[in-house]
Amino acid sequence: MAIDITFRGPLFDGRAERAIQDACIDARDDVASFAQEHALGLMRAAFRNPTGYYESRVTTTRVSSEVALVHDQGVVYGPWLEGVGSRNAPVTRFPGYWHWRRTKGVVAARGPQIAEAAVRRHLPEMGG
Repeated sequence: MAIDITFRGPLFDGRAERAIQDACIDARDDVASFAQEHALGLMRAAFRNPTGYYESRVTTTRVSSEVALVHDQGVVYGPWLEGVGSRNAPVTRFPGYWHWRRTKGVVAARGPQIAEAAVRRHLPEMGG
């Protein structure tokens, strides 16, 4: 007597694994996009005399398959705008806008929800 067992579906043919990888990529990109837009929104709302140059330098760079970095491309006065430059307290009374620190806190709070939404979009491909 022989029993034939056939496994079919996304878990067994590789579709689920590809969908999980796609969900991770989307989650990374969605969180980074949210972070970039949030930081730029804070800048638009707070900067008193914006020239547009600093905002134009804010970009997202993929550091690895799991990590994306939102940054100002090393603009020399970026630390001063943030309030962490060497010239903030001792030389000028300008405290900074704290746009990066505030964005970091919001992303830490909202990031899991954003990532979960990306995963949910791929659930049908995973067979869920």
